[in-house]
Amino acid sequence: MKAVLLVIFMFVAGIAAAQTARQVTGTIKNSQGEPLSHVTIKVNGEKIIAQSDNNGVYAITIRNRNSNLTFSCTGYLAQTIEIQFSVGNVFIQDVTMQKDVRPLEEIRIQAARAGSANIMNAGSIANFPGASGNFESILKMLPGVSANNELSSQYSVRGGNFDENLVYINDIEIYRPLLVRNGQQEGLSIINPDLAGRVSFFAGGYEARYGDKLSSVLDIRYTRPDTGETRVSIGLLGISAAVKSPAKDKKSYYLLGMRSKNNQGLLRGQEVKGSYQPDFYDFQFLYQRDIHPKLAASLLAGYNYNRFVLVPASRETTFGTSERYLRLDVAYRGKESDRYDTFTGALTLLYKPSDILNIKWINAVTRANEQENFDIEGAYRLEETMTGASAGELKINRGTGSYLDHARNELSSRIYSTEIRAYQQKSTSFWEWGARYEFSHIRDQLREYSVTDSAGYILPAKLPSGDYISADNRVKADKVSMYLQSTYDLSYGLKFSAGVRSNFNTLTEELLLSPRVSLMYRLPDNNRFSFRLAAGSYNQPPYYRELRNFDGTLNLSTKAQRSLHFLTGADYVFQGLGTTLTFTSELYYKKLDRLVPYKIENLRIRYLADQLAKGYAAGADLNLSGQFVPGLESAFRLSLMKTAEDIQNDFYFVKDAAGNTTRVTPGYLKRPTDQRINFSVFFQDQLLQNPAYKVHLNLLYGSALPAGPPSAERYRDVFKIPAYRRVDIGFSKDFLDEQLSKKPRFLEKYFHSFVAYAEVFNLLNINNTVSYLWIKDVNNNLYAVPNYLTSRQLNIRLIAKIKNK
Repeated sequence: MKAVLLVIFMFVAGIAAAQTARQVTGTIKNSQGEPLSHVTIKVNGEKIIAQSDNNGVYAITIRNRNSNLTFSCTGYLAQTIEIQFSVGNVFIQDVTMQKDVRPLEEIRIQAARAGSANIMNAGSIANFPGASGNFESILKMLPGVSANNELSSQYSVRGGNFDENLVYINDIEIYRPLLVRNGQQEGLSIINPDLAGRVSFFAGGYEARYGDKLSSVLDIRYTRPDTGETRVSIGLLGISAAVKSPAKDKKSYYLLGMRSKNNQGLLRGQEVKGSYQPDFYDFQFLYQRDIHPKLAASLLAGYNYNRFVLVPASRETTFGTSERYLRLDVAYRGKESDRYDTFTGALTLLYKPSDILNIKWINAVTRANEQENFDIEGAYRLEETMTGASAGELKINRGTGSYLDHARNELSSRIYSTEIRAYQQKSTSFWEWGARYEFSHIRDQLREYSVTDSAGYILPAKLPSGDYISADNRVKADKVSMYLQSTYDLSYGLKFSAGVRSNFNTLTEELLLSPRVSLMYRLPDNNRFSFRLAAGSYNQPPYYRELRNFDGTLNLSTKAQRSLHFLTGADYVFQGLGTTLTFTSELYYKKLDRLVPYKIENLRIRYLADQLAKGYAAGADLNLSGQFVPGLESAFRLSLMKTAEDIQNDFYFVKDAAGNTTRVTPGYLKRPTDQRINFSVFFQDQLLQNPAYKVHLNLLYGSALPAGPPSAERYRDVFKIPAYRRVDIGFSKDFLDEQLSKKPRFLEKYFHSFVAYAEVFNLLNINNTVSYLWIKDVNNNLYAVPNYLTSRQLNIRLIAKIKNK
């Protein structure tokens, strides 16, 4: 009888408890109105937690009529909200979370990430006066990044080269063309800033969730829009259009972007005169649908179409010193025709078995076809000219000759991958783990030669190890990688992250382990100061270029390059110059091992695949940022860096005056990316009397880089590419600025914003050198003829956001 009464009592108590259970639900967004996923919701004083879904929606059950809920998310300020039920058992509470960042929008530090993460707003590229128009232009303003080519989206980070940077769009790894030789050919990068929302950039010490490259990570997120938006940009260098539209039932949305670029105006100022026919297009599409409250699917597709045709006519380049002035004249015949096509597609499924666990399945494919075809015949004359009052008059003919460059090169790559990722929120920690399989197939057909005239007045061959290159290379590889990491919120303002990554590929047959850790400390009750430490191991298996020698043969015994990162940094927020300023600093050291040495010719990386080296990179990054005018961000950056490598078993012999031969071991050599100083300024302001008029200034300085003849050994790279100096300025007017008392009625009726830009690229008209053309005279003296970048150029563009009906 007592047992029956106990069962009845428990049943009644359960019903009573169910009747008094109350649910709090709502949507969590950031200050830009973007939904936030993985936000942890906790009932204070109880062990009840929940997590927001991919759309920012959450639901949590509470027992008491009055309770306090705490909302926390990595990179955002925690909020505690008091919930008081008056009637009913459902309470709707929407939350807007403020980012735990400094005032500068473009450059922000996200506290709980390993190492240093710069958080950027992709929309800020609209105000950035850059000749390429690519999103990567603004990366060159960030600490640790160096670049000396305004036509290119390529960049190096803390002594690494272009091949050492990871790029993701919505967790999908992005691959870049391999045959591009110079910025003229490159066209549009795959990142569409009109579609991007949140962008994170790691200059080192990044987490185990990211892949196996030595230098950096660029993580781009195309996010769900809250409202429909149509954006159009029209300018002298190209046009773009983007449409963002959520469904009425809020269960799906799509993003659509189209871009076209034509930089003929910029190329007309190049050293080589002729007919330039660049033709660059990019199309991207993202569609996501919530199939079920616990299941969502998204489809991402992108096609990048780049064509470059050049019919050269002539070239005249003057160079030298005030005491010795030289001039190279070349008359051309022939044509260059290049093609680079890349298709990327991905299907992603997101499953939420519970409020604290998300599982993501990512399936991606990348197909790229690259071709370079050229037959260029040149007749040249190298002259030494007079200086002083007779400047320009012929003094002596140093050499004449002719040459023919021919190439029929074609490279195709196919990359398929499937990946599972899981995310789990616990009371004081956040766990992630994943496994990925990738298959890659690359075929490279090389047919290239250079012919010089019989007199021997030569221009060097494109491939310095021989006049004729013929190869048909095929590389297939399977790669399996896994990772596990966890982030802990400790007491006293401490956050700790630890993880490990492993990878194995059939090409090198190596099992590589990469442990990575970081520690973040913020003074309790004081967000003005934070301190961080990070260390990690990074292993980069060879992709393809690292395997290929100068003569086109492959070294299939090449192993993964290795790097150990050690870094420490601090951030300090203070009042100064009439605003809130943020000073960030970071010291780092990278120990490099099993490196494959290389030489850089413009944008072309040429690996010495049969050699190995060890090396290091060390430096400091300092950054000061703030909003001197509300809503307009400015930043001042100084980076100091040194990187060197010691090639195994390299030596040469020298003879003294007596004829004795001595063997010399070069030891540590400057790496091709050894740019000791980088200084940049991105400054924005507005007219005091008319705030609709704004100015945007971009200043960049990068010190000299080592260089040498393409056919020479690395120890002969003692020449220097002069310092890169660049000033771009832009002026804008927003005809629908909020501070305007009177606005054009027509524009106000059809547009949310309507901004006109007038920009001057290379304001000081500085001749920056990107590479050299190496020639010899009749006495076998070698001359470095500079290849200059773009001259001063005016650009006009309009950006409008159209009101959707």
